[in-house]
Order: sequence, then structure tokens, then C-alpha cells
Amino acid sequence: MKIRAYKRFKRAYRDLPKHIQKKTDKQLALLAENMQHPSLHTKKIKGREGIWETRIDLHYRLTFEVCLHVTG
Repeated sequence: MKIRAYKRFKRAYRDLPKHIQKKTDKQLALLAENMQHPSLHTKKIKGREGIWETRIDLHYRLTFEVCLHVTG
């Protein structure tokens, strides 16, 4: 899966402690490889079409949008 970060994410990421940035990088790599990886604890956000949540650690979460692009 291709991941593209919004400006809002980039700003929030810069404000994270360095050890959380490293955990985020690791989880984003797993997400790009397999969004159903067990350590991500990925789940769909109820009532929000295409919005999902994944776990960075016990205290940090990451929400993301799944967009399907058809190329032809």
C-alpha cells in the first residue's frame, strides 16, 4: 500500500518525542506492507467511510484513510 501523509500529520509527527517517532516509523512500514499485521491492531472507525485506526503503542494511535485508485 502506498502511504501519503497530510500536512496535519507531518506537523503532529514533528511534535512527537523521538522514541514515538521511531515507533511510528516502524508501524508505518508495517502498514505499507500489510495493513492487517497483528501488531497494528487495525480497525475500521465506525460511521466514517474509509477511515481506519492503527496502534503505535498503548498511548498513541494513528488514523488513516484508505483510498482506492483505479488505474487503467
